[in-house]
Amino acid sequence: MIVAKDKVVSLSYQLKVNGEMVDEANAQNPLVFLFGHGQLIPRFEQNIDGLKIGDKFEFSISAAEGYGEVNDMAIVELPKDVFMMDGELPSDLLEVGRRLPMRDSEGNTLDGLIVEINDEAVVMDFNHPLAGEDLHFVGNVEAIREASAEELAHGHIHNHNEEGCADGECGDEEAGGCCGCGGH
Repeated sequence: MIVAKDKVVSLSYQLKVNGEMVDEANAQNPLVFLFGHGQLIPRFEQNIDGLKIGDKFEFSISAAEGYGEVNDMAIVELPKDVFMMDGELPSDLLEVGRRLPMRDSEGNTLDGLIVEINDEAVVMDFNHPLAGEDLHFVGNVEAIREASAEELAHGHIHNHNEEGCADGECGDEEAGGCCGCGGH
């Protein structure tokens, strides 16, 4: 079996940026995903397409083909009152270098990095943490299997435990079905 659309693929890998390791998955706890469903960087999927179990890979992805270049429009100044809770600014909330989950006006979750704090505002960087960085991957194809009809219908994998329901990734039966995705 080879890595191809609609296959569940398990990889071990190391990701380095400027020679420094920033992420890894080992054979005991691999990255597992449904190939061809937009869950990974497109260039990453192109580089592993057609590989077999046991195949090793090593490739680089430019910043432009990875998480993009740094977008200056994603660095914004927000008034401090945005961070108020119950009319007060929590003293331990705002620290330069801290990442905060936030929501935009449409309700989308954004992860922002505090880059500056002044008397009246907080400067947040909403670029991906690896924006502007070239990525270097080294890894191995650990396993490949057919996706279930349910996984294909939902567009993501289900890690089944002994009872047949998903562990963690999709929730529990009360949350909308065995995988907790509510049948989407």
